[in-house]
Amino acid sequence: MEAKLQRRVQRYGWDLAAAAYEVLWQPQLSVAQARVLAFAAAQPGEQVLDVACGTGLVALPAAEAVGPQGHVTGIDISGEMLHAAQRSADERGLSNVSFARMDAEQLDLPDASFDVVTCALGLMYVPDPAEAVREMRRVLKPGGRMVIAVWGERAHCGWASVFPIVDAEVASDVCPLFFNLGVGDQLEQLCRQAQFDLIGQLRINTTLTYADADEACRAVFVGGPVSLAWSRFDNEVRGRVRAEYLESIAAWRNGNGYRVPGEFLIVAARAKAAAVQA
Repeated sequence: MEAKLQRRVQRYGWDLAAAAYEVLWQPQLSVAQARVLAFAAAQPGEQVLDVACGTGLVALPAAEAVGPQGHVTGIDISGEMLHAAQRSADERGLSNVSFARMDAEQLDLPDASFDVVTCALGLMYVPDPAEAVREMRRVLKPGGRMVIAVWGERAHCGWASVFPIVDAEVASDVCPLFFNLGVGDQLEQLCRQAQFDLIGQLRINTTLTYADADEACRAVFVGGPVSLAWSRFDNEVRGRVRAEYLESIAAWRNGNGYRVPGEFLIVAARAKAAAVQA
């Protein structure tokens, strides 16, 4: 898929998913997000950038950690996700966090302006992840910390079948490189090439728990990365896609519900003191 089109698909897809995202995904992603925050270890007074911040599930706890003397900037490609994040910040009374719609591959932010950069489960959607990581390095101060979480290997994520099922109904791949970063040391090498030193790496086996078939389907079709495609399917296609997906996860049925395996990969790194060469 051409990069510009991929960004547009992601932007409008996540706009559609924003309203249902936390209800369907917050419990499933919390273990990975908690480890991102632990690795980041944001301190009072620090400046933090959260890339692909979504509804603020990492940005808002980080804002609480850095306190009133610090600041968190959350950026995302989806305006609706950012609106949801801002509403949550307002509800918590957090004035030390701000949000902006921005492309991860072209951060409109000054060089060496952050102590910490986080990106929790967003890098897989970026057309050029290497450029996004280089941008994260650019805006980090020398010695600054970066923590990235991605989904792990395709074979370890039982819900991965949603992509080929949806792709069979649309003209092009929805997320063509989604699982690439979770393979082997691909993410580690990406960080090293961008002038980072690795300081930690962790794979987490997890289970995505759904109460019933409707919840399992809503998570991937309504609140997930294929939301835009789903919104354009007619009832016949929706019925076919839903049935195929439920068949693909039938092995993990548990009574009326489902317990679908998943894997997260988290990498923590520190920016080298030397500037990145152009």
